Amino acid sequence: MAITIDIKVIPQSGKFQFQLDKGGVLKCYLMSPPEDGKANKELIKGLAKALKLTQQDIEIIVGLAHRKKSVKIHAPLSLEQVYTILGLVYQPRLID
Repeated sequence: MAITIDIKVIPQSGKFQFQLDKGGVLKCYLMSPPEDGKANKELIKGLAKALKLTQQDIEIIVGLAHRKKSVKIHAPLSLEQVYTILGLVYQPRLID
């Protein structure tokens, strides 16, 4: 079982933190620069640690070279559970 989540990353922000913006977009602030895959590695490592999974359970499937990424989590978790574990309140985004 796996779920896919969209994450907008903010590299070189001086902190590692997950946050929702006013529009409900999940953002991940990273300490690493967007060079040589360092930011992607930090995202995978941090997300795996937060969710208590292995790094092999986390896969960036879209956006390896972009700030907007789609990440597949290979675990029996719902989107709401992921947000709760990250300390966020899940709010389904309504499409206009």
